[in-house]
Amino acid sequence: MTQDLKNKKALILETAREINAQKWTPAEIEQLRLRLLAEHGEAGKTGGEYIADVLKDAGHRVLLSLQEEAEDQYEEEFEDLLHFKTLGDAEVSIMRLDELMRKFRAHGEKAAVGRVLEVARLGKRRAEMIARNHKVEPQKREEKLEIASWFRIWLETPDAFFDWLDVRKQSPEFQGKFPLSEDEE
Repeated sequence: MTQDLKNKKALILETAREINAQKWTPAEIEQLRLRLLAEHGEAGKTGGEYIADVLKDAGHRVLLSLQEEAEDQYEEEFEDLLHFKTLGDAEVSIMRLDELMRKFRAHGEKAAVGRVLEVARLGKRRAEMIARNHKVEPQKREEKLEIASWFRIWLETPDAFFDWLDVRKQSPEFQGKFPLSEDEE
């Protein structure tokens, strides 16, 4: 049996080299599975999950879901998106998220849109976590609470967010809580 498994792995890897895919999505894995069956009959019969595991173990890029594919395809765009040391940083982060979401929606990239929303939810949770941390100075906690609300409102109503933010920043309450520092003027 061990010999059969070694042979099957060798057949999978040999066929994978012939197909020479840059990445292995379910479609490429199915192509490989059918080719093994066609070329090797019963000896080539195997499941897609096993093929995926063999390919992963051999160092191939295996993307089994649209989510994984979106994360891989746009990895550099998602890198380093969440910055909110200051309110200004948070605004830039949300602008970048908004730009990415609109771009991906325009191209019908649903998984990538989902990833943008996931990153925004992560930003909201991180800001809330810092806002609840009593070791953080009160002014910074107040800023993080404000930033968490920005993420929440953007997630709920992205089309109205930037108009809302302009109004919010002009409000006496906001200006009282967050007087403009020199780096944000």
